[in-house]
Amino acid sequence: MTKMPYALFFGTLSNEIRLEILHALMKKPKNVTQLTNELGYDQTTISKSLKRLTTCRFVHNTRKGKHSIYSLNKETILPLLKLIDKHTNKYCKYLCGR
Repeated sequence: MTKMPYALFFGTLSNEIRLEILHALMKKPKNVTQLTNELGYDQTTISKSLKRLTTCRFVHNTRKGKHSIYSLNKETILPLLKLIDKHTNKYCKYLCGR
């Protein structure tokens, strides 16, 4: 039974586009258009990725007029990304080509 949440969690992190979105949101909250322009993917791809990230609560969205603004979950995901960066910089930079 515990395998399913782990599979969903790590499956969410295993997608390159979703990781790029998370790193873009580390800088500041953004809407779909801003993410599309910054990352160079089409809107449908960004929107589908944001759906998964929102479902898993990696990101939060709030309405601002016509736009949904997406922000990183600062309670759990931001510290996790910082920990992953710390680990990979210390232990994986030669293996990962960093």
